[in-house]
Amino acid sequence: MSLIVQKYGGTSVGTVERIEAVASKVAGYRAAGHDLVVVVSAMSGETNRLIALANQIQAVPTPREMDTLVSTGEQVTIALLTMALHQLGCDARSYTGGQVQILTDSAHTKARIETIDVHRIEADLDQGRVVVVAGFQGVDAEGNITTLGRGGSDTTAVALAAALQAHECQIYTDVDGVYTTDPRVVAKARRLDRITFEEMLEMASQGSKVLQIRSVEFAGKYKVPLRVLSSFKDGPGTLISLEDNDEMEKPVVSGIAFNRDEAKLTILGIPDNPGVAYKILGPVSQANIEVDVIVQNVSQDGTTSLTFTVHRNDMAKARKILEQVAQQIGPCQVITDDRIVKVSLVGVGMRSHAGVAARMFEALARDNINIQMITTSEIKITVVIEEKYLELAVRALHSAFELDQPDRTE
Repeated sequence: MSLIVQKYGGTSVGTVERIEAVASKVAGYRAAGHDLVVVVSAMSGETNRLIALANQIQAVPTPREMDTLVSTGEQVTIALLTMALHQLGCDARSYTGGQVQILTDSAHTKARIETIDVHRIEADLDQGRVVVVAGFQGVDAEGNITTLGRGGSDTTAVALAAALQAHECQIYTDVDGVYTTDPRVVAKARRLDRITFEEMLEMASQGSKVLQIRSVEFAGKYKVPLRVLSSFKDGPGTLISLEDNDEMEKPVVSGIAFNRDEAKLTILGIPDNPGVAYKILGPVSQANIEVDVIVQNVSQDGTTSLTFTVHRNDMAKARKILEQVAQQIGPCQVITDDRIVKVSLVGVGMRSHAGVAARMFEALARDNINIQMITTSEIKITVVIEEKYLELAVRALHSAFELDQPDRTE
């Protein structure tokens, strides 16, 4: 017998029929002798419906009341799933985040979990019940309902698994695992049997939408084994866990992530003086704009240039800031480009293999794809390229690193 925390997303519980299918799957695990805590999201589309209602009344809804409103979506799902379990003869009980006492800070619409009281859950598990918990929500110290931000049900599930010291946290989605890249771009993309927390975090941060970044960070911190599975077809999924140091031969590259939502800004003719990078990027950061890849060119004639990427939605706002900065530091020119993308190779095997970057650049050069910017970490190489070459680049790299081969080692 093992304790498993399962999470089902909005598409998995999008209709009554799908809720009944989830109940059947859960009851099967319980019949096999497992203790189960099930975390669910709101039914697909429900959170968007509630947000639209709020926007009809307030252009900028009050955060506290917004949390009270959108948290009701999960309350519907936990009740329906528990009823479906009862219909199958499976003893179960539902709880909202407040009833479980998932205590958070008071940052409405983007709260962070501080503590979880698991006594009620453990008492129910001891009685042989399945415990069904509303994802995405908690309460602050004053009893106000809070929510964890979009995708927060993943974080709820991982946090409960950590607090309960569960054997595994299973995330059920509309895909059957983590793939070497998006199968819609590369038909030969392969499902990975396992991947490390580090690799998954890099994949998620570079555009892979399978898991919420916060949930992967949480799982890595508390060493909670995560497994991504499909709600709609059986299979082993992908296990996300600690790096196995006993595995002598590792693939150099585990996957290719990409992000289409990128824009590039360049400021030319900057005086090459100490602190000038802060004068440019400081105001951008203060405007709550996240900066990613940064390149500063070698000084020529006492001036230099700085290029960086931001989310495409932030480009206009960032440009306005740069134009204001340019007036303060000298006769600078601001150039923007929203027709770029990021493509990243990710793999813990890069730590012990040389020549990965050269092989990547060679593959792109063969298809005449120009690299505009490069950034690296210990287990990742990211390039910025023109948007129209995205799919060609991903396919070229997938082939060059033989990611369609199941047992490749380098």
